[in-house]
Amino acid sequence: MASWSDVVATAPELARLVQARFEATGLGLLATVRRDGSPRISGIEPLFASGELWLGSMPAARKGADLRRDPRFALHSATADKEVTDGDAKVSGRALLVDDPATAERFVDAFRTETGRAPAPGTFDLFRADLGAVSMLRPAGDHLDIDWWDEASGLHHLDRY
Repeated sequence: MASWSDVVATAPELARLVQARFEATGLGLLATVRRDGSPRISGIEPLFASGELWLGSMPAARKGADLRRDPRFALHSATADKEVTDGDAKVSGRALLVDDPATAERFVDAFRTETGRAPAPGTFDLFRADLGAVSMLRPAGDHLDIDWWDEASGLHHLDRY
């Protein structure tokens, strides 16, 4: 699996578009796997900073418990309209629980730099995304432009008519 900085290095334009799409609203929809194997969708505020994609969860939130048990996730940008005017960004992979103080401090510094404020006080679950796939879909007149990257085969493009 790859870090966000790996995606930026190997597919910089796609990474820029995907990050911009998430940052336009600051929101995403996170899919996790429940204990019984069924999917769970939760809102989340992902942070792209310090070469990482960070996912946070309030203490005792179900999405955090899901990721602790089964780290597989999919993250979809917030969609504003059925025409997908601004595009759709997606990432998937594994969420790695951050349990060492140095990495947690790196997140706090990155959060402060990106937002101008410190994270809310108290405990929270913090995960660093290990990415397997990244994609961006954009309307292009009479077709859709679809760009995607996956760790195994790199960057791809498809015009879907």
